[in-house]
Amino acid sequence: MTRLVVAGIAVMDYVQRVAALPVGEGKHRSTSFERIGGGCAANAAVGAARLGAEVTLITRLGVDATGDELAAMLMARGVRPAFARGGRTPLSSVMVDPAGERMIVNFPGDGLPSDPPAVPPCDAALVDCRWPEAAEAVLRAAQHAAVPGVLDGEKYTPDPLAALATHVVFSAPGLRDFSGIDALPKALAEAAKRLPGLVAYTNGPDGVHWAHGPQIAAVPVTAVDTLGAGDLWHGAFALALGRGRDLIAASTFANRAAALKCTRAGGWDAYPTDTELETP
Repeated sequence: MTRLVVAGIAVMDYVQRVAALPVGEGKHRSTSFERIGGGCAANAAVGAARLGAEVTLITRLGVDATGDELAAMLMARGVRPAFARGGRTPLSSVMVDPAGERMIVNFPGDGLPSDPPAVPPCDAALVDCRWPEAAEAVLRAAQHAAVPGVLDGEKYTPDPLAALATHVVFSAPGLRDFSGIDALPKALAEAAKRLPGLVAYTNGPDGVHWAHGPQIAAVPVTAVDTLGAGDLWHGAFALALGRGRDLIAASTFANRAAALKCTRAGGWDAYPTDTELETP
């Protein structure tokens, strides 16, 4: 079984489904409500575990009832815990419209520990930037072991951290923030100049674009819920690299995983399994 280490943020999501995303002040009514696990790293970890990986998640949880519940939710889905506990657990308020687009307001937690636990051996690693000390430790461990180290490039990605990764895959907003350039092709070229590893960006139905490499088309679907799809993409991509797949095959595998998730409303239990993806 492929071993994957994921480091970064885990969140309890309060998800409201609405007829339209709010614009301006006022009261708004939802059509349904869920309290589910979320966060870039946690979503990726659960997604990779459902795809057949042995996943260790290095994350921070508060010493509170929400942290206890979130820890139990992660372990119930096969994620191996490497949790640092202290302070208050991160929370997000999420609104999702009928097209699957979402609006998120995140409380990043308070008083969380800074020192990460030891990094276990792995075949690939994935980090976000929400816990920089843990991300650096994991990427340096991946370098030492000569295994792929993937960074999920959202907004506020620091150059020194991104430089430690073998693969940096930005979201479109993350790439614009990192490069300071609005036009995505130019922004990608700028990021590739600054970073030693392979660099790409994902852009929903526009697929994934690699600097000095291929564009991998997205799988066309009718989306009903995009929440967590990008995080799942990163988990599936890192897992595929850990299994020895090349750049195109790993990107294609991740595209299929994210697309299938977008056709399903819900959280972690709506993520696809390896059997579903390997079946034509």
